[in-house]
Amino acid sequence: MSDAIQITGLRKTYAAQGNAPAKEALKGVDLTIRSGSIFGLLGPNGAGKSTLINILAGLVNKTSGQVTIWGFDQDRNPRQSRAAIGVMPQELNMDPFFSPRASLEVQAGLYGVPKAERWTDELLALVGLTDQANAYARNLSGGMKRRLLLAKALVHRPQILVLDEPTAGVDINLREMLWANVRKLNEQGMTIILTTHYLEEAEQMCDEIAIINHGEVVIRQNTRDLLSRTDGKTLVLDTGGPATLPPLPEGVRQERRPDGRLAITYPPSRLRADQILDALRGAGIPILDVATEQPDLEDVFVELTRA
Repeated sequence: MSDAIQITGLRKTYAAQGNAPAKEALKGVDLTIRSGSIFGLLGPNGAGKSTLINILAGLVNKTSGQVTIWGFDQDRNPRQSRAAIGVMPQELNMDPFFSPRASLEVQAGLYGVPKAERWTDELLALVGLTDQANAYARNLSGGMKRRLLLAKALVHRPQILVLDEPTAGVDINLREMLWANVRKLNEQGMTIILTTHYLEEAEQMCDEIAIINHGEVVIRQNTRDLLSRTDGKTLVLDTGGPATLPPLPEGVRQERRPDGRLAITYPPSRLRADQILDALRGAGIPILDVATEQPDLEDVFVELTRA
């Protein structure tokens, strides 16, 4: 299947409540997500990401539009479309009196997975909870609870896995374990959809990224092309101390960093690094060391969501 998810004209308007007016959370979203990809869905708070994910999961009813998940139209085949997707939510929602093993068994029963087809022990091993399999969930650490949420999202062997802020508030060891598992699942053919405020994670993990703002998709591109949108590169120079810079071309910015180094950002489409270095040398400014910095996803994100 070439596309794991197809979204056309998706709208969601929340009705007015009390003094709060009606809110249009999604404004005609069109989006396709390739099968087998790791897809980043990014946006500022309130942009519409959670509404979109909840519609995919069947937790929120859309106002209009069409959603197809793994070939199943959400309106015509709601059970099949829900069975094709697993969601690891941001909130730690679990019964504190259930053990991880019991939680997975109950979750599998809710999805109608026959006992002979359940893989509870394998899931516990996958997320590193074998030793805690029979402990009360309330006694698990925050990181262990997040691992359990991942296992619960996988009990029915979905083709698509949604990770909603999966590493919020977790330590680096758990983060590395989570991404190792995600890569393993993706290598086995699972489509991954990731929302995160840690943009460096999205930059490293995702094949493609969509940025949503004010209920609309402002851009969707593969990660490499998205990073190339910002026409800016930075030279970081050690000049041995304060220096009076010569006049620089229009569009070139300078900044003295706390460590004393000079950062000069320029548009590589119009200038070359050697032109800037030659201008500095010509003004008698010593250059003891030089490094370059490429724009990252945060630069692109800020540029596209500034409004």
